[in-house]
Amino acid sequence: MRASTGDREQDQDPPASPVRAAGRRGPRPAGAATIGRVADAAGVSRATVSRVMNGSPTVHPELAARVRAAAAALDYEPSVAARSLALGRTGTISLIVPDLANPLFQGVLRGLSRAAAKAGRQLLVAESDEDPEEETILALEARRNSDGLVLASPRAPDERLRALADRLAPFVLVYREVAGLGAPSLSIDNVAGVGDLVAHLTGLGHRRLAYLAGPAGSAANAERLAALRAVPGIALTELACGSMFDDGHAAARAVVACGASAVLGFNDMVASGVLTGLHELGVRVPGEVSVTGFDDIPFARYTTPPLTTVSIPKHELGELAWERLWALMNGEPGGYNVRFQPRLLVRDSTGPA
Repeated sequence: MRASTGDREQDQDPPASPVRAAGRRGPRPAGAATIGRVADAAGVSRATVSRVMNGSPTVHPELAARVRAAAAALDYEPSVAARSLALGRTGTISLIVPDLANPLFQGVLRGLSRAAAKAGRQLLVAESDEDPEEETILALEARRNSDGLVLASPRAPDERLRALADRLAPFVLVYREVAGLGAPSLSIDNVAGVGDLVAHLTGLGHRRLAYLAGPAGSAANAERLAALRAVPGIALTELACGSMFDDGHAAARAVVACGASAVLGFNDMVASGVLTGLHELGVRVPGEVSVTGFDDIPFARYTTPPLTTVSIPKHELGELAWERLWALMNGEPGGYNVRFQPRLLVRDSTGPA
């Protein structure tokens, strides 16, 4: 909140109260820089030093500059705990993801952490290990110990998130949109992404497709599977899989056995795993089976062969999540929901049927 000019301290500064003065007589390490020493050096009260260190706009600029100069000369570092207590904030935000090993979430983490750091905020990160129950426990605990929360691709059901919304606020959803939640969301148009991949494959003559399904609790998986089931004129085989490289690698034999000419991985990690598994089985890609992924993680272009996939703006999602969370933390609207359209990237892992 901005203060009027009349509230700013000018050349005169009120003397320290008797209570404050009495507090200065306690023992301290010799030579330690304290708020009292900074106040004495700058010729102001400890309250003024505290306001300057906390970024308050109510102190006259010249007076604030004097305090900062004194603090720098004494190498004074304000107590983080005291500052948090004074502001009613922790100075941190939290990010909860299903799996930190997935490069998809590392992209969001980088974008969010860099944006938050520019505002002087630290980031706490936790993973739920794809467990919806663990996710809600982590989210509540993280929110109690931070000023705001970002949930990336949460696995908890819609009704569970709606029930917890008031206790988690302020928070932002990434890779997920929940109707009636009241929190801003940044999501991906999974239907459009799958549609582009299928159009590419059918354009190459593929009609027998296999889908390596993601985690059961993943909303993105449900949307992608529903989109595939709605495509006319194809024979679709659904294979249980997961979200990591090992899951895709283990599914290679099932892909061969089902007779599909093209396979769509839940994400690039799964697709990269099945590429390796097919190579070990002597199956040529794309000569015998075409393979696609989803997300365009950094090493998708370096697989053998390079992976056809759809790209999503991972870093931008992290930055936009911070902008919306920062607004909510300051009592402002969180902004409108955004659903990003993935971009098809055709590489060498797909070819004619």
